[in-house]
Amino acid sequence: MLTAGPAAAQSGPADGQKLAFDRGKGNCLTCHEITGGDLPGTIGPKLENIKSKYPDRGDLVAILTDETRRNPQTVMPPFGRNRILTEQEINAIVDFLQTL
Repeated sequence: MLTAGPAAAQSGPADGQKLAFDRGKGNCLTCHEITGGDLPGTIGPKLENIKSKYPDRGDLVAILTDETRRNPQTVMPPFGRNRILTEQEINAIVDFLQTL
């Protein structure tokens, strides 16, 4: 079990993409267009140029954890606060988003 931690950390972007595209877990495609994703939604902004828009990865972690703290009117689910995603899963998705 100790070897799973480093392996997961090394494949963060790949794991993050799987979570982002997973309709039962991250489910980012329900609201966002992401290059490589099928049947995207249009409620949220297209996810592109993320690293230039959010150079501080902590901002992305905060958005995924609980965007209602920054924007109380958001329709984005509080993935971390509601324990939809773990901290590790949120970090993997942020790793992936920073590659867009």
